[in-house]
Amino acid sequence: MQGWRLFFLALGFVGTGALAQDYSGVYDCVGMDYNEGEFAGTVTMTLEESHSNDDYQSYTFVLEVPDFGVYNGFAAAKGEHAGIYFALDDKANEDYGVSTARFFTDSEGRINFHKFYFEPSYKGGNTGTEDCVMMTSLANKVADKEKLF
Repeated sequence: MQGWRLFFLALGFVGTGALAQDYSGVYDCVGMDYNEGEFAGTVTMTLEESHSNDDYQSYTFVLEVPDFGVYNGFAAAKGEHAGIYFALDDKANEDYGVSTARFFTDSEGRINFHKFYFEPSYKGGNTGTEDCVMMTSLANKVADKEKLF
C-alpha cells in the first residue's frame, strides 16, 4: 500500500508542472483608474514559448484603450498569478507601471483575470484595478494551425 501512495504522490508532482495553463488570448476589460475614472479596453496576451517552461510562463501584453492609446508590455506568470509591466506608447505623460494579476475560471468556464496596478510617475502617482474576461483563446488558435500541417 505504501508503494501506491508514493507512486500517486510522485505522479502528482510530475503532473502539476506539465499541466501549466496557457493564458494566451484576447480579453475584454473594464477598469477603474484612480485619476481617469472608469475605462474599457482590450488586452491581448501571447505566450512566449521560448522563454517559458512547465512552471513559469512569459507573455507579451498589449492593452488597447479606445481614445487613449496602446500600452505595450510583458508578463511573467506562475500558476494563477502574474506580474505585468505596461507602458503607454506615447511617452510624454509617463504613463507606465506594474501590476499583479490573478487568473481564474468563472462559472461559465471562461478565463478571467483581476489586476491591480501602480504607476509611480503618472500624475504624481496612480493606482487602479481592471477586470478582464477572455473572449478568444490564442492558445487554441495555435493548436488549430498545427493540426492543419
